[in-house]
Amino acid sequence: MNQPHAAILNPPPLPGPEPLRAALATIRPGHALPRAFYKDPAIFQYDMRHFVMAHWHCVGHSSMVAAAGDYFTVDIGSESIIVVRGQDDRIRALLNVCRHRGSRVCTQSQGNAKTGNFVCPYHAWTYDCSGRLTNARLMADGFDKTAYGLKEVALRVCEGVIFITFAQPPLDFEQVESSFGRTARTYGWAGAKVAARRAYVVEANWKLVIENYQECYHCGPAHREYARRHIFARPQAQREAPDRAMAERDAALGIELAEVDFYAGDAAPGQECADCGRSSLVEGFRTGSRDGRALAPLMGEFRGKDYDGGFSFLDVGPTSNFVAYPDHGVIYRTAPLTVDKTCFEVMWLVDGNAVEGRDYKVEELLWMWDSTTGEDKKIVEVNQLGVNSAFFEPGPYTPMEEDTQRYVNWYLDVMRRI
Repeated sequence: MNQPHAAILNPPPLPGPEPLRAALATIRPGHALPRAFYKDPAIFQYDMRHFVMAHWHCVGHSSMVAAAGDYFTVDIGSESIIVVRGQDDRIRALLNVCRHRGSRVCTQSQGNAKTGNFVCPYHAWTYDCSGRLTNARLMADGFDKTAYGLKEVALRVCEGVIFITFAQPPLDFEQVESSFGRTARTYGWAGAKVAARRAYVVEANWKLVIENYQECYHCGPAHREYARRHIFARPQAQREAPDRAMAERDAALGIELAEVDFYAGDAAPGQECADCGRSSLVEGFRTGSRDGRALAPLMGEFRGKDYDGGFSFLDVGPTSNFVAYPDHGVIYRTAPLTVDKTCFEVMWLVDGNAVEGRDYKVEELLWMWDSTTGEDKKIVEVNQLGVNSAFFEPGPYTPMEEDTQRYVNWYLDVMRRI
């Protein structure tokens, strides 16, 4: 058994809490966060320790490590993780830190450890795919290799989607299984594969990225193509009739897709939060495509039936978001890197048996969410530039920003308890 993550069990000291307390004292209920929450490196460290690292995070899909030795790496903050399938068929999350002098062991973003080993590029300490140290050249007699395996963090696979956490002990996963898992099962995600991945480095604080994702107040002016296809871009009163029609189509197809409102601080102590929402597409659109037509073969319980004219959106913890259409899925990962830099990664899922070029075209599959994410990157970076101003004064939230306000209140509840 690999050793637990020492950085969580014995964390390095944080800066004094004075900047955080001062910023909290300036909060106005119903208003956006003040500048310090997006600019202060000390507050960013508290974000990472007490909010981000305390939760579960999606890092990918099991199809990315389909064979023994397959691996990929992922960064969250200053931490790098190797996600690898071992010779025993178990998927593990290993800290990408050599136990000798701390070098990154794996320098590639993905691949296959063909010999079943990872070799540190510095002094050639060698580890197998379980993290066990198998060779430490020229060490003195009596050196105990069993005490120097790569450290491991907790990992769970839910309907093919891989989640990790740095927390010891981890938050309970039951709500994720019952909410996210139930919906992902309906869409057949356990049997899906990643058809494409793209990473967008956003020059902005991670909270601006997440806050933007949580609301669609900006969708009309900023995402014209999305708004043409998705009823969710409209005020609540305009959604009700189309959403009822979608639910009727689901019932006619014999498909059950329930909404679960259990997010942004609603979880019981010790439980990870997760939710699921439903929304309809504009009439004439079967899926989130350029022309409204199918992008790939139907998946899960939709296979052999028909489109319902809708989609599901799901959230797990503070940084993992998902969209599910009957013929494809989209995974969104928000990974804070520094106080003003965030990696926003998007992965597109299709049925595991679908063949590129025959059953789907990658460029068409990517079109909607690649263009939308590019637009989000621009507006969030401009948002950060404005927030940087010494003259920035937070304004009030609108009704269409209710979920953003809910998320921010969850975050503030955690920060106030520090």
